[in-house]
Amino acid sequence: MTAKAGAGSQTQRVAVLADAETATGYRLAGAEVVEATPENAVRELERVIVEGRYGLVAVDTGLIPDPATATARVMRGRDLPILLPIPSLKDAFSTETVDAKAYMGKLVRETIGFDIKL
Repeated sequence: MTAKAGAGSQTQRVAVLADAETATGYRLAGAEVVEATPENAVRELERVIVEGRYGLVAVDTGLIPDPATATARVMRGRDLPILLPIPSLKDAFSTETVDAKAYMGKLVRETIGFDIKL
């Protein structure tokens, strides 16, 4: 995926940092994916930041709950990439989540400020 940053600026790429299982879905949607495990996720995200190829990196919170804090040292002095934490699908369907529909509704409410009922 690419996005135009503004008039006269270069195109910025978008990537998703996700586990192997979730990565398949993002690839099917056309997103560039960086696969990681919980053990190497911070290292992979730091590598992506240093490479400087992406303007936005969506980070699965199942891998890194707080990507800004985890990469503060590497991000110091950099404007890009923007790190966007995205809820992990595993959280929605974990044994601790009693109602996946309620969990997803809560995420929508927290993100946009109100409920959407279909």
